[in-house]
Amino acid sequence: MISTSRTGLRWGLLGVAAFSFTVPFTRVAVGGGGMSPLFVGSGRAVVAALLAAAALAVTGQRPPRGAQWLRLAVVAAGVVVGFPVLTSFALTTAPAAHGAVVIALLPAATAVAAVLRGHERPPAPFWAAAAVGAVAAVAFASVPGGGPGGLHRSDLLLLGAVVAAGAGYAEGGLLARELGAWQTISWALVLSAPVMTVLAGVSMSQHPPTGTPAEWAAFAYLGAVSMFLGFFAWYRGLAAGPMAQVGQTQLVQPVMSICWAALLLNERITWPTVLGGLAVIACAGAAVRTRPGRTGPGRTRPATTERGAATERGAAGARSRTTAPETAGPPGRGDRPVR
Repeated sequence: MISTSRTGLRWGLLGVAAFSFTVPFTRVAVGGGGMSPLFVGSGRAVVAALLAAAALAVTGQRPPRGAQWLRLAVVAAGVVVGFPVLTSFALTTAPAAHGAVVIALLPAATAVAAVLRGHERPPAPFWAAAAVGAVAAVAFASVPGGGPGGLHRSDLLLLGAVVAAGAGYAEGGLLARELGAWQTISWALVLSAPVMTVLAGVSMSQHPPTGTPAEWAAFAYLGAVSMFLGFFAWYRGLAAGPMAQVGQTQLVQPVMSICWAALLLNERITWPTVLGGLAVIACAGAAVRTRPGRTGPGRTRPATTERGAATERGAAGARSRTTAPETAGPPGRGDRPVR
């Protein structure tokens, strides 16, 4: 239990570190006006899909089967299409620090999706820490943008991105236990490639992309890391679980994102921002240390005792280690998922 939990948290934090550059680099890519938000949101998915297709072909992975394709469609709709496109449009007007509100709300959305889809039952202290952390994250992240105020168009787009990504993260974490961590995001990218290629083509015909070297470098990071390599670690962490707890590590992400925004975009950080960031980290630490509760009667999950729950989570971790080796990139041909 302890080993599996720590493994999940380590991989989750590595994914969070990779994702923490997403909001600032999206702001860099769309901020100059040379690249349309539709191109940035769809084009980065096309880049990632090319990398994913190459990795799947080189390692000889067998395609998913049956209902796994439908579950991959949920992942693709959430994290390949919904989140990137919606945040790209939102960040054309919202500053990067304000955009970090999205990241602050994602752990709560992932936890709710995990409960509904994965039958996880965190205890009351977990929900209390998650709720306080989300409130603190929203409060501190909105200060640089001029305060909460009223809802704007960008806020609605960010809210839609949160809902989409939360569902995609939860389903992807469950599916990673069957297909493997990097295989899950790779197949989701390949599945969505035709749609995203069409969208990228439409955006290029309407607004041919141009940009400075810095803007193109930011776009390259979004495609190679935010949309591909970062998910290797993130889905590996969610698969090792417990999913709801690993998802709470993202409460640290807005702190990191705002720090990058200050360094890369010269956005001003105030003392309320610093204090709010410390509060978010404290709440994240409290949440991830809270043990999940037992699954209630009538659920499909057979863990009816604490020992049974620990055994099941250990088995899930073992399957995750078998299907997704702890490497920085795709495994060799002989390391395909065991079915």
